[in-house]
Amino acid sequence: MEITLNKKNNTEGSIKIRVTEGDYQPHVEEKVKDYARKANIKGFRQGKVPTGVIKKMFGKSIMVEEINHLLSHKLSDYIKENNLKILGEPLPDQEKALTIDWDTQKSFEFDYEIGMVDEFSYELSQKVKVKSYPIEVDSKVVDETISDLTKRFGKVSYPETTEISDNLFGELRSVDSDFKQENAFIAVANIAKKEQKKFVGLKKDEEVEFEIENLFSDPANIAQLLGQSSDEAKSARGKYVFKVSTISRTEPAELNQELFDRVFGKDSVTSKEEFIAKVKETIGENYKRESDHFFEHHIEDYYVENTPINLPDNFLKTWLKASSKGEVTDEVLEKEFEHYKRSLKWDLVKNKIAEDNKISVDADEVRAKAKDLIIAQFGGKAFADQISDRLDGIADNYLQNENGQNFMKIYNQLRAEKILKLIREKITVQEKKVTVDEFKKIVEEHKH
Repeated sequence: MEITLNKKNNTEGSIKIRVTEGDYQPHVEEKVKDYARKANIKGFRQGKVPTGVIKKMFGKSIMVEEINHLLSHKLSDYIKENNLKILGEPLPDQEKALTIDWDTQKSFEFDYEIGMVDEFSYELSQKVKVKSYPIEVDSKVVDETISDLTKRFGKVSYPETTEISDNLFGELRSVDSDFKQENAFIAVANIAKKEQKKFVGLKKDEEVEFEIENLFSDPANIAQLLGQSSDEAKSARGKYVFKVSTISRTEPAELNQELFDRVFGKDSVTSKEEFIAKVKETIGENYKRESDHFFEHHIEDYYVENTPINLPDNFLKTWLKASSKGEVTDEVLEKEFEHYKRSLKWDLVKNKIAEDNKISVDADEVRAKAKDLIIAQFGGKAFADQISDRLDGIADNYLQNENGQNFMKIYNQLRAEKILKLIREKITVQEKKVTVDEFKKIVEEHKH
């Protein structure tokens, strides 16, 4: 067998494999004998079928199967032995394959197109400056959160007449079209002030008419009411009628032990001061996750934009189409290819950083993470104490499910966390503390 590499450039090339009869025939003969031992063919006792009969009936298919098996292994071995950093999978030359005469040929040539990663370097030092936006939890956010909690855990009643604080359920229909929604919801407090008076003093089965574009100042509320996207809601116009079916009113819960227990669990906090502090801490943890996630996006932005990597675009497009079973078309590629390249570049950078810095994840780390996830999902420490003697088995069973995909999911998560942790430690993080509103504005303005 002869294997040769033809490099067109640093990122594109082809591998040619020449296969002679001596490469595959011993395997074919062995497979024929195996067929003869096991075949159940009419007119012959099992195990006594002549090899000539097997060759006549199955010889060509056995040869094709053995050659393909041989090609797969030799191609994979060649790529590993020559340290070829290929992208995707080698693509066989289908046109050349169609010219093969399996009935008469003894020797064969197979060509595979490959795409490769060109050598590249990255910067991982204090010279790299990436912005981070830690969110400060101010008293306004804490007060709003506590207000929401008292409403969420408050006492619900169903009055006969509506007030500004009420929620309305009913039928919504358009005057100008056939639009109709049976289970519409309107929070009167969210209605624009000029329109609110129309919705105060209503009773069950009464109707109110309004211009949809004037009902709310926030398009998100229009989108929610109509069941549309935000963009569609911005252009919504015309007269609508809302018929009240249910009036719901929530009396805010008092800041007492009953509320503390319902929010954080029995006796987790025992005073108003502890409750406020716990709310602030919880908000801070949630916002830290958001801030960290956004910071990771900035790290990705930096390395994608500042790490030149030469990629074989034509090969990648061909490979994506060939491997997608028809799902990736030219139209899809036109829309999504740049996004795919961005993701690929970031993966290449992360993999090179991991390789250069010997970042690895072992099975014990994956198992420990799986146990943490299971404990968190089913009730925390109390649950862990109940099943402590079975937790290892439960975790192993979870990791083996989905054909090992759960294991790989956690493995990849831990590996990504280690890579990002290393990057954080090596680069210069430019922190700028912001309020929640400022953070939301920055996120909205951020575009890839």
